[in-house]
Amino acid sequence: MISTNDFHNGMTIVIDGTVYQIIDFQHFKMGRGGALVKTKLRDVENGGITEKTFRGGEKVERAHVDQRQKQFLYRDGSDFIFMDTETFEQISLSEEQLGDKANYLQENMVINVLMYNGRPIDIELPTTVDIEVQETPPGIRGNTVSGGSKPATLVTGAVVQVPLFINAGDIIRVDTRTGEYINRA
Repeated sequence: MISTNDFHNGMTIVIDGTVYQIIDFQHFKMGRGGALVKTKLRDVENGGITEKTFRGGEKVERAHVDQRQKQFLYRDGSDFIFMDTETFEQISLSEEQLGDKANYLQENMVINVLMYNGRPIDIELPTTVDIEVQETPPGIRGNTVSGGSKPATLVTGAVVQVPLFINAGDIIRVDTRTGEYINRA
């Protein structure tokens, strides 16, 4: 059992026999009343999204999820194909299951895939990834007081704001949690 005060994004919980993954949560304190935790949950089985409010400190059963190391092979339409590094078994995850995490996947990248009852439900990306800039407009100095930034399209399709000195072909380090540029790799 886990307290609602310990919720974090990506955690899996069991409510009335159904396994949910926490997409988003917020703590609220209403006047004299107790604290509330509003959550946005994704049903692991069918992918449906629901919202639920818990009382602060309420206990919920935590779903036990296995982590397996897998290698990202390729994208097939809206599916992403991964291979187990030990058994060479292949699995696929849909674009809906991955969400924004799909923007940081590169071929041959080794990551942890979260499995529940033998089914893949999500992935864990490293905190930072190095990705090549595919396209960005030329940096023009002028109307900037400090620094300045411009959009850059990465080879994975993600668009990130980068400093003016970054050019197409440069490899940059991006924070996968926020999608922000960190530095040139």
